[in-house]
Amino acid sequence: MTAGTTTPPGTSAEHELAALQREHGPSLFALLLRLCDGDRQRAEDLLQETLVRAWQHPEALRAQEFDSVRPWLLTVGRRLAIDARRARQARPAEVGDGVPESARVVADHAERSAAMLDVREAVKTLTPEHREVLVQVYFRGATVAEAAQALGIPPGTVKSRAYYALRALRRVLPGYAADLR
Repeated sequence: MTAGTTTPPGTSAEHELAALQREHGPSLFALLLRLCDGDRQRAEDLLQETLVRAWQHPEALRAQEFDSVRPWLLTVGRRLAIDARRARQARPAEVGDGVPESARVVADHAERSAAMLDVREAVKTLTPEHREVLVQVYFRGATVAEAAQALGIPPGTVKSRAYYALRALRRVLPGYAADLR
């Protein structure tokens, strides 16, 4: 978008906007998804609204010519998300607005149950030495000294086995890797 020119619809402005979305859309969507508590529809709506604002204000994009336009887009998206959240909180809840609490509890329980089964299966793949250290330290809540005494091994060995056991679980449970750190 060059300074001082207006382009009719269907020309380079649309191509530049499409390029902007390709380059910055994924990171902007990721931010908006977090700000919308995982609600993909709201995040997509806010992404589109942010891109409309970019289209409506080409001068803001030109001002960022030598720097990245991403901070401007992220700021606009964040402000739109905050405004949308405030608007939802200001109005009374509508019938059918959102997911009922009972459905959230059931879904949360189902997710925890599935995760627990995944972890149990993964723990079964560990060597007996690694498994017994994890059981003592993580499942029974023993300290390193208590686990060492219960297992009859030095505390340093407890630490080492726990480290390698968690490392092995990270390989077996790639989706849970962030939770095991």
